[in-house]
Amino acid sequence: MTDALKPLVLVVDDDDAMRGSVAFLLASVGLDSRGFATAEAFLAQLPDDGRPGCVILDVRMPGMSGLELQRLLAERKFVLPLVIVTGHGDVPMAVSALKAGAHDFIEKPFNDQVLLDAVTAAIRASREKLADAANRDVVEKRLASLTRREREVLDRVLAGKPNKQIAFDLDLSIKTVEVHRHAVMEKMAARSVAELAQLMVGLG
Repeated sequence: MTDALKPLVLVVDDDDAMRGSVAFLLASVGLDSRGFATAEAFLAQLPDDGRPGCVILDVRMPGMSGLELQRLLAERKFVLPLVIVTGHGDVPMAVSALKAGAHDFIEKPFNDQVLLDAVTAAIRASREKLADAANRDVVEKRLASLTRREREVLDRVLAGKPNKQIAFDLDLSIKTVEVHRHAVMEKMAARSVAELAQLMVGLG
């Protein structure tokens, strides 16, 4: 596995011993990690290398708190899942963090396996999100390769119009519509209208 595909776990916690302990635990199962003592340090070195992974984020830290960092990351559309950890949590805090998009919420002191299970699930979610983004990128490039006329035909095919109606709408012969329709299917790598529609739905 290349470094570009190997997951990276980012640990944001002001407790040096905790960061070291978590890094040791993650290394024991072959996971790379990087530690940050403050939310500000994390933001200053915000990784954006496309690797899958997650962030283990402590709530109570000097300066910016973990929950404040969570809000800021959401505003910046940060993609890695967050596993929130805290020694001072309560149910309302957990609910708030999860509603704001945290992948998991764990109270300190935590069992090693509980943290590893949460990290594993978060990394799996991260991989799925990256795969979805990559697929979306491929479809967007295929869509961009269509000519204006092919895009007009595509829109009408997706609207369920038959070739005869498309030909009338665009003032084309049915044969010409068939040629454009074939080109659309080829460029979009779709074997059926249903598959074509599914690709477009995936774009959101």
